[in-house]
Amino acid sequence: MTPSPLTFVVGTGRSGSTALSRILNTHPDVLSLNEYMASVGDAAFPQDPVSGAEFWEALFRPAPHFERMVRSGLPMPEFLYTRRPGRYTPETTGIPALSHMVLPHLTDDPDGLLDEIRTAVACRPVAAAAAHHEALFAWLRARFGRTAVVERSGYSTGWAPGLRAAFPHAKFVHLFRDGPDCALSMSRHPGYRTITLLREIKERAGVDSFHDLTDEHVRSLPPDLAPLLGDRFDPALVRDRDLPPRRFGTLWSELVVDGARFLDTLPADRRMTLAYEDLLDDPRKELTRLATFVGVEPSPQWLDHASTRLVTGRRGTARRELTDTEFADLRESCAAGSRALGKTSDASGGTDVA
Repeated sequence: MTPSPLTFVVGTGRSGSTALSRILNTHPDVLSLNEYMASVGDAAFPQDPVSGAEFWEALFRPAPHFERMVRSGLPMPEFLYTRRPGRYTPETTGIPALSHMVLPHLTDDPDGLLDEIRTAVACRPVAAAAAHHEALFAWLRARFGRTAVVERSGYSTGWAPGLRAAFPHAKFVHLFRDGPDCALSMSRHPGYRTITLLREIKERAGVDSFHDLTDEHVRSLPPDLAPLLGDRFDPALVRDRDLPPRRFGTLWSELVVDGARFLDTLPADRRMTLAYEDLLDDPRKELTRLATFVGVEPSPQWLDHASTRLVTGRRGTARRELTDTEFADLRESCAAGSRALGKTSDASGGTDVA
């Protein structure tokens, strides 16, 4: 089987990446896989070969962290399935991994498409996980009449080395946004607030993975953190917690440094950087560059339509909304990431996010 022309857009998230997925989805030759990696995660990439039925279970099995958020009344704005519910619910069946964000991005009938995918993949013979993913990508390309696959997930720089190992032919785009603006957006997003608190739990417990948490670890956690590990929690524990933007600046820096370092390991023809501010300032130029890199034609009609889908109203949000002291503190926490990008944090910078 010839591998699908495949590109991964990796980055911090909160950097216009959802808008970029929507724009790519309007291109007649691009299969836009919106939050595919965020949805299927490591569970869909076991080390040992698996049968088609086992691979299907990894695509179908609800993602526990997303289910906890929905059940707790803290859904992310990226969740598309819950806006137009189908046959699956978090309270009964659970929402399949592919159904939250991937399939509703492609069709108005995500349940029907999920049924088609099951028929296509469940009967496949035992194979490496990457081969199953490649077969699914090829099937989806044929199903929607597309020629190139672009996967884009937020908070994804950590997956990049593993994706390169699994898909050595793939290309990578590192998408990033002005540090202070991106970090401030993260600080107001339920997903990133939850991520920050879960990172705090691991730090307090002294573990690298939640698989290493013991009952003793959990009992030692403060009462405003331990409930986040349960099947349901009070959303106020995430929504109302005082989390200074600086913490998200540190997170932004870590993710950007990881992304920049990874890109440096790739051959020149397999890597591309994309600043969201540049995309806003000259969308036709940047989208032409992206389409060429992905391997599709940047038609004038697509460029005209795509350019209208970008909103610039929140450039410089951090500088406008924070005090001088808060902004200086946030910019300092973003310094490592800015250095990795070869930039200084511009007090007048900032962009809108999707």
